[in-house]
Amino acid sequence: MDMSPAHRAVEMEDLEALRDLLDRGVDVNEEHDGLTLLHHSIDVEIDGHVQTGKPLHVDTTAYLLSRGADPRRRSGGGSGISAEHMAFVEGHWLALSLIREWIRLHPE
Repeated sequence: MDMSPAHRAVEMEDLEALRDLLDRGVDVNEEHDGLTLLHHSIDVEIDGHVQTGKPLHVDTTAYLLSRGADPRRRSGGGSGISAEHMAFVEGHWLALSLIREWIRLHPE
């Protein structure tokens, strides 16, 4: 599976590369294989925690939210789940807390 440069940056948790790509105009809500960058970041963060036992973190998710990623946007072109729901289902409580606060501050 060939990822876009932005999704590769999320996969590698390379925030500097992600920043550069977004600064050059990459869509912060870009999708690849049915996942937005935000969905992908939640998946990567929870996988890293589960696989390594290291503390859960929310760096990439927080950065994407700060750059305008929409946590209400559904994956898969609108047919899937929101990033908020994904964080809930996957047990990423840090991302869930951050997203819920973002939503509270950005009512529809």
